[in-house]
Amino acid sequence: MASSAKRKAVGLGENPKESENSSDENPEEDDYSEEEDSEASEEEINEAINSTFEVIVDFEAHTISDSDFNGIKKLLQQLFLKAHVNTSEMTDIIIQQNHIGSVIRQAEVPEDSDDDDPDEVFGFITMLSLTERKGVQCVEQVKELIMDQCEKNSSHSMSEQLEQILNDTTKPVGLLLSERFINVPPQIALPLHKQLQDEIGEAQRTNKPSGKCHYCLMISKTCKEATVSQPARGGAPKEEYMFINAEEEFFYEKAILKFHYSVQEEADSCLSGRWSFQDVPMKPFRTVMLIPADRMPAIMDKLKEYLSV
Repeated sequence: MASSAKRKAVGLGENPKESENSSDENPEEDDYSEEEDSEASEEEINEAINSTFEVIVDFEAHTISDSDFNGIKKLLQQLFLKAHVNTSEMTDIIIQQNHIGSVIRQAEVPEDSDDDDPDEVFGFITMLSLTERKGVQCVEQVKELIMDQCEKNSSHSMSEQLEQILNDTTKPVGLLLSERFINVPPQIALPLHKQLQDEIGEAQRTNKPSGKCHYCLMISKTCKEATVSQPARGGAPKEEYMFINAEEEFFYEKAILKFHYSVQEEADSCLSGRWSFQDVPMKPFRTVMLIPADRMPAIMDKLKEYLSV
């Protein structure tokens, strides 16, 4: 399983050659020629500075192992930020049930590479059953976080419905975790999600943990413009959320319950980067979605269509 990413680099062009047609007999023409050369030189240098070249990086999916602990935990912290969730315990569980899920690593790391860790985790995907793990500290913390934010940011009826679903042991709820660095392209999402669905199906047939899933719960990283423009003829301001993992918008479309909550006070540059997009200030959010598991095939079809364009 491989995909490509682009890395930007800055290059400088060569200085233009001096004019071979200059003459001492016509100093005015020489001055004019030098001025033209100077302008051309500045233009070429500016173009060179703004130019980019592509470095192709292949990524591969691997079975989750003990050595992935720090990488997975770092990505979980990127998702939960300062929320009261035991990410160390959650990482341990993810590693223990490695029959489900994958980590993303660079396919081949050159021997002369400056990377300190050739096995660095660039992303991961897994499913953690909130129903089977009932009573486990990190699971209860996630459920408490979601219910608390739902009560603050949605209707009372939605909160009641979500609480009922989370407490219904006859219809298991799985926490779908799909995290990666922002420079890893979305093209890798489709094979990862397809493989995860196959692994969940196999776990169900063999009665392994996280095999039973009636609903998928997702917490996605999103953002929106810090200043929302008012419509020309009045009405409510239009608020558009941008998904950091672009493909997760298709999960949002199929969700039966969904709400957003702000993490602006929790986010910092170390974990969330600069929240700007095309020079537009952005506010960081989390978007919670509950998707029936039987809608996953339709989402996979949408993903395939989107990524093949």
